[in-house]
Amino acid sequence: MRLLLDTHVWLHSLVDPARLGRRARAALRGAGNELWVSPISVWELLLLAERGRVRLDDEPQRWMAAALASSPVQEAVLTFQVAARSREIMPAHPDPVDRFLVATALVYGLTLVTADDALIEARLCPVLASR
Repeated sequence: MRLLLDTHVWLHSLVDPARLGRRARAALRGAGNELWVSPISVWELLLLAERGRVRLDDEPQRWMAAALASSPVQEAVLTFQVAARSREIMPAHPDPVDRFLVATALVYGLTLVTADDALIEARLCPVLASR
């Protein structure tokens, strides 16, 4: 499987994998699975750290660099196509990060791993619930 990790899934996979559901943990460890992260998730995680909503065990920029260097993730590059697609889906949805993640999953043919009920129930892209 080709898996796009929602921001919280990526964070939990690095610092507290027990917070992920059994199926999600198994999928993230699956030998043949590809793990992808969007630059939007990097941006969101840094923003959450700046606002004190997420605590990292190092300065956020250093933590992020170490996390990206040590985790087996591929970058789901933010392209013009992803940006345009994000405006076509979930237009009333208040979180632009969610729209970008769904658009990224659709453009790259990825399954979004998330615990976000709104994204799971919307069924706009393939989803693996991480609860």
